Amino acid sequence: MYEKEIEQLQKIIDDSERIVFFGGAGVSTESGIPDFRSADGIYHQKYKYSPEQVVSHSFFMKYPEVFYDFYKDKMMALDAKPNPAHLKLAELEKAGKLTAVVTQNIDGLHQAAGSKTVYELHGSIHRNYCMKCGKFYDACYVKESEGVPRCECGGIIKPDVVLYEEGLDQNVIQGAVEAIMSADTLIIGGTSLVVYPAAGFIDYFRGKHLVVINKSSTGRAVRAELSISAPIGEIMGQIKVR
Repeated sequence: MYEKEIEQLQKIIDDSERIVFFGGAGVSTESGIPDFRSADGIYHQKYKYSPEQVVSHSFFMKYPEVFYDFYKDKMMALDAKPNPAHLKLAELEKAGKLTAVVTQNIDGLHQAAGSKTVYELHGSIHRNYCMKCGKFYDACYVKESEGVPRCECGGIIKPDVVLYEEGLDQNVIQGAVEAIMSADTLIIGGTSLVVYPAAGFIDYFRGKHLVVINKSSTGRAVRAELSISAPIGEIMGQIKVR
């Protein structure tokens, strides 16, 4: 299954020197982390508040206890391991074929797989800071704390993730845009391309090959040379790095 598509993807990768990968939640579903918008994703589960409400800045400031109940339960999958997609991308970078990963994910699995140049558009669960004194705390401290995690100074600890109503980090934006602009191949994977401003980043691509690998159709039309409707780990795992 997908033999022809994988063969075409292999030719594109062999023909490329500066690949950039742009990915979303679907990259991590094969690692056991639920995505947001598929039929069984977080947005289709029932909570007292909608996920959009809970993961907003104003909600975090007003109801930190409820925020952290949801966040620890649904967004901190600390036992998750990189899958074949993460591992293959790291291998492509090590071989000098891939220049950057631009991700909407906050799970840190690209780095765990060995990727070095990763632009995390929405931050990371692995970085957490006291809102009062700025002291750093790792994900385990937050996950294992009871209720709202607090600093030794008494301040509330906030995860370094971009909540609704918050802006993206300008340095991350600049790095991601420059990487996409200089790429000869852009592979879009595991994203429905409905979350802005992140989804708009692909408009900066001016290279030769555009590939989309996503289980469902994307939320916006892109003129991809190759589109594969399949789990990304299943596809990328069969690519040879040479």
